[in-house]
Amino acid sequence: MAQIVVDDRSERLAREAVQRKWIGAYTPVRHIDPLLVLAALVLSGFGLLMIYSATFHRLETAGQDPTFYVDRQLVSLGVGLVGMLAVTLFDYRVYRAWAPVLYAVTLGMLGYLLVGGTVINGARAWIVVGGQQFQPSELAKVALILMLAALYHERREEALGLRALVEALVFATLPMVLILLQPDFGTFIVYVAIVFGVLLMARVRVRYMVALAVIGVVTCLAALQFEIVKDYQVDRLTAFFNPDQADALGAAYNVNQAQIAVGSGQFLGQGLFEGSQTSLSFVPENQTDFIFTVVGEELGFLGSGLMLAVFGLLIWRGLRIAALSRDTFGTLIAAGVVSVFAFQLFINVGMAIGLMPVTGLPLPFVSYGGTSLIASFLMVGLLENVHMRRFS
Repeated sequence: MAQIVVDDRSERLAREAVQRKWIGAYTPVRHIDPLLVLAALVLSGFGLLMIYSATFHRLETAGQDPTFYVDRQLVSLGVGLVGMLAVTLFDYRVYRAWAPVLYAVTLGMLGYLLVGGTVINGARAWIVVGGQQFQPSELAKVALILMLAALYHERREEALGLRALVEALVFATLPMVLILLQPDFGTFIVYVAIVFGVLLMARVRVRYMVALAVIGVVTCLAALQFEIVKDYQVDRLTAFFNPDQADALGAAYNVNQAQIAVGSGQFLGQGLFEGSQTSLSFVPENQTDFIFTVVGEELGFLGSGLMLAVFGLLIWRGLRIAALSRDTFGTLIAAGVVSVFAFQLFINVGMAIGLMPVTGLPLPFVSYGGTSLIASFLMVGLLENVHMRRFS
């Protein structure tokens, strides 16, 4: 009798172990990557602090609400978090079927901008509805990632050839041309980074990647030759490549002031809310494109390094998710998202310290910008979705 009881208990424990394993594998919420979400939230909270520091002096001086920009960014953060949760509700493989629809919708919005868009800072890149600004090119990044991932989701065993490259160019060129016509050269090169990131992970042959790079260079030169790129954008490039010949109060002003701000922070910074370059608004657009100058001036090398470490955590988790994904679609989604975050981080920080030309790219999660923040959290949602369902 005792032996029967022991056998029954062993069988019951074995069944429970199998059930726990099954539940663990097929209950996605049990496989959330907390470090990924934590990194995004920390960067967003840090961004709110930096946005306030960058803007409250001039808003108070103008007799306006010093929390104006922070309040708007908080609303966008809330929308972004809801969007992130919504993206994770459905198995990411569902988006494979919806990718062409999302791509077509965002393409339509980009096309509308050419006739009905609002010009802000020299680019017809915005739709204004009820006083709220909306930048379709940010959401089009997500759509392009999904479209390219869907295109190559069944191809992993062998290196891809010319046909795969042509297919990618067809789908990528349409939104890129529309963005270049706005003109928004900064966002254009982010799309180039997305294409490179996805194609590299999809294992397109190296010689075709080199050909793609050549095409990209030729496209940029053509944009300059045919004056698709505006004069002020040409001046920025000239100021970067020939700083000694640039107008210190014109095209080179932003970069010069940014370098002064970052350099004055030294190791520990001048103190939160105490940056002289920041408080006196010497650095233009320091709540958006040049937010890193606020970090460098007020928090110094130490604060900047800690922020970059959190970005490193975010990118590492994205690469890990790409490696853990059980299908090519998930891997390519993760590759596209990581390409966006890593490339924009590199360009934005490089721009602030004079290593890259001024392109107007925001720092993900940190810079002021509602659509950019929402799109960033949508991409985090896609990463979480792939991670949560890696066993299913």
